Amino acid sequence: MWARTICVGLLAFTVGLIHHLQPDIPEAALEYLSSSLQSLSSRQTTAGPSLEEALATAWDQLITAPSRHWGKVAVGVNACVDVVVSGVSLLQALGLKPQSGGDHVVLSSQEELAATFLHYMQRGAAAERFYSDAESFQHISRTAAQNPGAKHFVGGNAALMAQRLASHPDIQVLLCGPVGPKLHELLDDRILVPPASLQEQDEYHLILEYKAGEQWGSGHAPAASRFIFSHDLSNGAMTSLEVLLSSLEDFQPQLLVLSGLHMMEGLSQEKRASRLNEAAVALSDVPTDILIHLELASMTDGDLMRGIIYQQVFPLISSLGLNEQELLFLTQSANGPHSSLSAWSGVPDVGIVSDILFWILQGTGSEGSRLTRVHFHTLAYHIIATIDGFWGNQVAAVAAGARVAGAQACASPTIDPSRVMLKSPLEFSTSQMETSSTARITAKEPVAVWSKGGVTFHFTPVLVCKDPTRTVGLGDAISAEGLLFSESKAQ
Repeated sequence: MWARTICVGLLAFTVGLIHHLQPDIPEAALEYLSSSLQSLSSRQTTAGPSLEEALATAWDQLITAPSRHWGKVAVGVNACVDVVVSGVSLLQALGLKPQSGGDHVVLSSQEELAATFLHYMQRGAAAERFYSDAESFQHISRTAAQNPGAKHFVGGNAALMAQRLASHPDIQVLLCGPVGPKLHELLDDRILVPPASLQEQDEYHLILEYKAGEQWGSGHAPAASRFIFSHDLSNGAMTSLEVLLSSLEDFQPQLLVLSGLHMMEGLSQEKRASRLNEAAVALSDVPTDILIHLELASMTDGDLMRGIIYQQVFPLISSLGLNEQELLFLTQSANGPHSSLSAWSGVPDVGIVSDILFWILQGTGSEGSRLTRVHFHTLAYHIIATIDGFWGNQVAAVAAGARVAGAQACASPTIDPSRVMLKSPLEFSTSQMETSSTARITAKEPVAVWSKGGVTFHFTPVLVCKDPTRTVGLGDAISAEGLLFSESKAQ
């Protein structure tokens, strides 16, 4: 306020001085300076809404319900109980000290856990790993459960997406996954769980969270995120997939939401290839009038990713959800656009992301792909890309996904402008591979739309929570919310 008052005073003084020194100055110039002074004075007394508040208001106006809702949605197959705890606090309780960070594809010891946690913490990036030693994992789990700050939540991409979908009163949700007593207690009462999915013991995943700016040894987190690990055999073998698919005939959903393929990384290479093939054969029998959405998660095995892309799963799905780490690993595994990029530097470049999304929707080299929609989400912004003619209401869908990201991270029912901030570019190139246009975001137009080669892109920034309460499950909530507001046309 004081800075604005000083500026007004200086401008008034300047106008008077110019008029005194240059009495012949054109009257139009003086009028322009005077009008600027009046504009600043009026803004001093009637300050407008912040950009964050204006964006949130504009979203609310854009987010309209689709003309046709999904009546029934079947979801599977990874489900568990998440034990959420401070990562640094747990590692200290285990007596571990920070050494040099290093990534391990599979964790076999507490020392490898500490190194891999530090590796991703220093990057502010989410990751998920399988812990191979059952006895060691049980010890870590007991230590985590005894932590005063430990909390239990619904976990697993499928269960989390089912929770979000069940928040819509007009949608029936069926969840198939390994559901133990604790998870069943935590699930929304409206979620249907077939008897074949119930088991005597829960699968537990440990979620090691860290805040932006948190330090462990020399490691410094540039952003809040989490590191997930488990010794999960039921989800790893996707034991509930057949239960899910056998339930479709009786339940008759319009949409099938599938996740958990990344959990197969805990299997041996031979078992993994066999199980993926069995899953693909089973999915190929799903009636074509049931659309399939696949939600990816953190992966490290290039062979598994290539199998999912080319031979097994991508040709069978209609919609895909993924974040920046999964997008980059996907293009690296398949030698796609920008595959030489080793890691993102700061906020992922919109043009690079757009190039990769376009390549995915062009079929990624596979014949007969049904994939017509990709929902990309990163901390700073979201993009939904669709092949023209297959999906409607995507402006509302991308805005709804961004809105729920800002609200849920702050544990608030709505966006609180004072608790969020923008990290997204408001002007950017739409491609880095060819001559492209420049897209812009304004407070009045918070969704940028552009098209290329029969693909339409919808972009909107995210209002990032300054002090997030919980980061786990944001991606699943974002994708589920986007699906809630999406309308399928003829597939």
